[in-house]
Amino acid sequence: MARNTQVHADHNPPPVTRTLAEFVANHPSGAAGGWSAAVDHEAHRTFFNWLGCGIGAAKHEAADAALRALAVMQPAPQATVLGRKERLDMAGAALVNGITSHTFDFDDTHLKTIIHPAGPVASALLALAEVTGASGRVLIDSLVLGIDVACRVGNAMYPDHYDRGWHITGSTGMLGAAAGCARMLGLDADRTQMALGIAASTPVGLREQFGTMTKPFHPGAAARAGLLAALLAREGFTASKRALEAPRGLMQVASTKCDWNEVTDELGSRFEISFNTYKPFACGIVIHPAIDACAQLRAAGVQADDVERIEITVHSLVLELTGKKEPKDGLEAKFSVYHGCAAGLLFGRAGEAEFADDVVTRADVVVARRKVVATVDPAIDEAEVRATAVLRNGERREVHVEHAIGSLQRPLSDADLERKFTALAEPVLGAAAVHELMAQAWSVGKSANLRALAQRSVPA
Repeated sequence: MARNTQVHADHNPPPVTRTLAEFVANHPSGAAGGWSAAVDHEAHRTFFNWLGCGIGAAKHEAADAALRALAVMQPAPQATVLGRKERLDMAGAALVNGITSHTFDFDDTHLKTIIHPAGPVASALLALAEVTGASGRVLIDSLVLGIDVACRVGNAMYPDHYDRGWHITGSTGMLGAAAGCARMLGLDADRTQMALGIAASTPVGLREQFGTMTKPFHPGAAARAGLLAALLAREGFTASKRALEAPRGLMQVASTKCDWNEVTDELGSRFEISFNTYKPFACGIVIHPAIDACAQLRAAGVQADDVERIEITVHSLVLELTGKKEPKDGLEAKFSVYHGCAAGLLFGRAGEAEFADDVVTRADVVVARRKVVATVDPAIDEAEVRATAVLRNGERREVHVEHAIGSLQRPLSDADLERKFTALAEPVLGAAAVHELMAQAWSVGKSANLRALAQRSVPA
């Protein structure tokens, strides 16, 4: 039977694979004026937040399972696993650190695309830096450029690519990791182009996996794939020179929306890491406005026992992604706007402790969760929520959150990030070690190499 091979494709796209490769290989270092001090500081904030998230989840059962699986392969002890005494080959370390950095769903978010860019990129870079002896300055440069590649490709395909069911953190993250590692290895534009081409054949991540351990596997697998792509390219392994833009290349296969200008506009003058944000709540970003609203209701004196119901008006994406009414454990609760509202109302916060399995199933939490009634309004923005507490005495208390805490409009401060880091890392490393590690992380761009920082990130 004959197959219909006709494709509706752009057969004359711009050479974005080559353009990005030249940018990654040739753009000046941040230390040489390649970008502003503000961009450089945001890169340090991104690395700092990633490090805390990775250490914080080091004892999670997902990390245990991943390490048991990798141990069967008898890896060489090349690189650090954050928060653990085990050491792995650098690809294995990139995988596990990518997993733990995303396990709590507490990592950074590029809000325009909902990409969590540090997980794939930083996880690959730290592992590679330990083996090569790269400096902190090279790591920061590679992080900025790698994140730019991942997010620019994401900008070009979002939201169509995401709506199709791809987990965009994984399905663009391997490009960011490949670009960052190519820069760290000092590859020229030709070999960087090959690294991007190889990585383009390894997208990972389906949204069907949300609420399971496989969701955080996505950034870990992307980190490993991007690192391997750069190493292969260094040794002369080849790929299509048009692997991103060709009619049957990654972007046109994975998305009907391919806005090429999103890849190339202001390349080298606008850096996507500038638009990175950091989560105050350990769950899907679309729940954050609702948690913020319910925490504000609590701060205004609303008590859960006095509430008959909580009415929230949300964007359709909120219920599409986080509509689980009766989550059975912490991983599921991270995709339950109902649980997020209950946490905000009962505790005034939603850190990892509020998503623990025993909290999710606690009687008072279940009761509060069942009081939440969510309604979709097509006119409301996905970053917005309207919440009303209807009290038993008939009183109505309303809150409108246009932008949640942690957004670009209401960003977490450096001090906020330090409090978050401390809460995550202290149970793993202890207070004294965390204090020293935070100082090293804030000044990572000045480090001669990353081995001392990596060693500090594991238990004594």
